[in-house]
Amino acid sequence: MVSITLFLALAAILFCIGLYGVLTRRHLVIVLASIELMLNAVNINLVAFSAIGPFANITGQVFTLFVITVAAAEAAVGLAILIALYRNRNSIDVLKHDLLRW
Repeated sequence: MVSITLFLALAAILFCIGLYGVLTRRHLVIVLASIELMLNAVNINLVAFSAIGPFANITGQVFTLFVITVAAAEAAVGLAILIALYRNRNSIDVLKHDLLRW
């Protein structure tokens, strides 16, 4: 049996890598991929915590399915915004897109 500590350590490492990518990268595709890493770390925690305890149930797996659904919608909307920004400004640099008006 694998300890819950290993799952928490893996999730913490993934979350920190994703947070580092969001805060330091300027490329929008890498920022979106970093957000996906952070959501996957949350999914690992949800599944790990639903498997332990005296009342182990599938609540964590159900919440994980909701998070995966939200992550897929976020990726689709994020890529649509990315394509629109590239078509209008010919760049996907985060620092160049600081205004809401065109």
